[in-house]
Amino acid sequence: MEHAGANPYTAGLAEFIARLRYEQIPSEVSARLKLLILDSLGCALFGSELPWCRLLRETLAAVDTSTGCAVWGTAQRLSAPHAALANGTAVQSFELDDVHPQGALHVGAVTLPPLIAIAESRSELNGEEFLTAAAAGYETGPRVGMCMGQEHIGQGWHSGATVGVFAAAAGAAAALRLAPKQVVDALGLAGTQSSGLMAAQYGAMAKRMHAGRAAQSGLYAALLAERGFTGITDVFESPYGGFCTTFSRSQDRFDLGELTAQLGERWETMRVALKFYSCVASNHTTLDALRLLQARRPFGADDIVRIVVHGSRVTVDHVGWPYRPAGVTAAQLNLPFAVATLLLEGDVFVDQFDERAVSDPRRIALAQRVEVREDTAITARGAKARHQVRVEVELADGARLEQELEVARGTEKRFAHESEIIDKFMKLAAHNVSPVHAQRIVDEVMHLERAAGVTPLAGLLRAAVNPQPRMSTPE
Repeated sequence: MEHAGANPYTAGLAEFIARLRYEQIPSEVSARLKLLILDSLGCALFGSELPWCRLLRETLAAVDTSTGCAVWGTAQRLSAPHAALANGTAVQSFELDDVHPQGALHVGAVTLPPLIAIAESRSELNGEEFLTAAAAGYETGPRVGMCMGQEHIGQGWHSGATVGVFAAAAGAAAALRLAPKQVVDALGLAGTQSSGLMAAQYGAMAKRMHAGRAAQSGLYAALLAERGFTGITDVFESPYGGFCTTFSRSQDRFDLGELTAQLGERWETMRVALKFYSCVASNHTTLDALRLLQARRPFGADDIVRIVVHGSRVTVDHVGWPYRPAGVTAAQLNLPFAVATLLLEGDVFVDQFDERAVSDPRRIALAQRVEVREDTAITARGAKARHQVRVEVELADGARLEQELEVARGTEKRFAHESEIIDKFMKLAAHNVSPVHAQRIVDEVMHLERAAGVTPLAGLLRAAVNPQPRMSTPE
């Protein structure tokens, strides 16, 4: 898709977003979208009663008495922008939501909250239109992430926040049926609101909120553009103050071609991965590799002398730092701690992380025997090998084991079965709604293309049956 002018890439994305129709989406993409949507909603239902989500919505309720949109998993209602903020935070609240590995983006957390807020407030949006708008967001966000490359995180930006605004704006703009010129403005307005610092990973609740803020900013961008409020028309191309040059601190450490390459032909939605460990995606290949090693030669925590994980530079910087107790966020984003958790607890899911786990002396001691090193050959492979690892295990009996793994379970090459995704949703939803209620959500999502409207789904997400605080100590 080529466009003449100063903004061919921004305009190319905008035209795709504005012109996309349900009939253009391959059946396997729409089927995958429904599973991705279901997974994100399950993450939100689980996360809605976590301390950071409760604090956020209590703060919002103190300044917002609106009742326009549902706060998922609760009986609360807020204005559309504040609901998007709260719901995006809930999806990303416990490191369980989807991720596009190459684009380094949690796509559902930023795309779905503004989209459902629009669907809830504008009942004329039907299921096919909803899925089409979702596709616009799921296709746009990862492409911006791939444009920026893995160095974006390495420079200290949290891509889920900085890149996420574009997925949010794209989905919202498509739902509002904006014209191409208006979508250009929406993308430009989204880009100028982009922000998010990676230092939040070391224990701050702020990390949980980044996706929510991106979702909110994308919604604002689309709503303003609908009214004629203009944005940066060359937000990606501008040589001074544009998104790419500013966030890369360069004139060339990004690839604009990724924004529109095979747009509408190569579907990035099919490359979005799901998570089956409750920790950052950079940890998952190592955890899978350890399970493969244990299947070949059983060993436990007491058998470990040393574990060395060889990975990309981004993996080392992002998750390979020495662990220190600084809250659940830090525990979930630290690779040595995740390894210790798997070996001691047998899993790395929601039940393995609470305020007591953060300072568990057994996990801390074992984590100190895990080292994360850069493999320059893996780094050189770029974003496609961002999560690739080679894991070496030295045991007390002298045995040395090694396993290399490129991708984790749930990724494009090893995508999960529908039954596994529904099972994950039911387990997460059970923390906040009854099994019957959860099944109704599954049925609604899995038949979205037949829905005359999306408000019934929004209603189901609002009705919490048994919300119970699960963590009493804030981070």
